[in-house]
Amino acid sequence: MTKEEIIDNYLRFDEDSRLKNAFGRLEEQHTQRLILRHIPFPRAVIFDIGAGTGPYSVWLAAMGYQVHYSDIVPHHVALFESRHGNTDNIVSIGVEDARNLRYRDNTADLVLLNGPLYHLPAKEERLQVLREAGRVLKPGGRLLGFTISRFAGLHYALSSREVFNDDYFEMVLGEVRTGFRDNRNLKNKTFISAYFHLQEEIEDEFRQVGLQVTGSYGVLGPAGNMPDLEEVIKDEKKKERLLLTAELMEQYPMQSHKIMTVGIK
Repeated sequence: MTKEEIIDNYLRFDEDSRLKNAFGRLEEQHTQRLILRHIPFPRAVIFDIGAGTGPYSVWLAAMGYQVHYSDIVPHHVALFESRHGNTDNIVSIGVEDARNLRYRDNTADLVLLNGPLYHLPAKEERLQVLREAGRVLKPGGRLLGFTISRFAGLHYALSSREVFNDDYFEMVLGEVRTGFRDNRNLKNKTFISAYFHLQEEIEDEFRQVGLQVTGSYGVLGPAGNMPDLEEVIKDEKKKERLLLTAELMEQYPMQSHKIMTVGIK
């Protein structure tokens, strides 16, 4: 997949607003909790690769971690730099392709890949991303790789009633059967193309590049399917209950829309 095709995906969406709706805010909070469990030590050096507009970079920097932010979309990088260019603990900001990083070997304690792995339908390109992340990691460093689960589109189709939209359902049938999302005809407002993983597939990809897999975790589970979610999460107790249900479902990654897989170099 070319850089231009990946960038074109994001010309059709406002990535900056994605985590601001109810589902996005809940996903962000659960993801933060998952990440915190796997940071090796205070003041760790963290590379947030494919970071979008950088919400996790800013959050991690505010806690004192040394953060290198990058994304393949120049607009995202420019937006991040205009907002956070002088933020403490943001060590570097740059346009980077996760398949060919300019970072030095053995420099990161933790690498986040929250985007690159599902935007690359070709397995060899995903393996190259994982090799590059492994190269940048210090021995013993950790990689947190996020993928979209094979049934994410189907779960969304059911909760949104898009299951009755013939064009959307035809797309979902293909991705459930093959893992490949094909929206090149642009009939649906979603990714143009992507790859949706099974748990065993992503873990096997980690192992193929020499990473030791310590676990895979579901991000949010079915909690995000709660009706009237925007109203529900205004109540802090109810929001915490949903986050607790997300924790309960972490050990069943295929019940979530996203999977976080942890590997050690």
